[in-house]
Amino acid sequence: VQLQASGGGLVQAGGSLRLSCVASGRTFRIMAWFRQAPGKEREFVARITMSGGLTYYQDSVKGRFTISRNDAKNTVYLQMNSLKPEDTAVYYCAAGDTLGALVSAYDYWGQGTQVTVSS
Repeated sequence: VQLQASGGGLVQAGGSLRLSCVASGRTFRIMAWFRQAPGKEREFVARITMSGGLTYYQDSVKGRFTISRNDAKNTVYLQMNSLKPEDTAVYYCAAGDTLGALVSAYDYWGQGTQVTVSS
């Protein structure tokens, strides 16, 4: 089983980025994005159920970020708009079968992709 994340980069405040995460080896009930800023703990960003498309977001990204999925490609996306410097972090995709917003709820993790937002 492997999760491959991509799409990070450097963007100015107010800009947009789209992250992608491809899962291989099996399908999952839930896929999610977390992020970890320097010196901080990894935090939940958004999750989606792969069959029904139900979504849930951290309050600070609501209205700016959109998580979506392509079941046929076993891929989840994170469209990030109106980016702020405080969104700067390494973004990780995660997958599992338990609905939750904790790191412990997810069994598989991608390698992380850096997102840097300049002011």
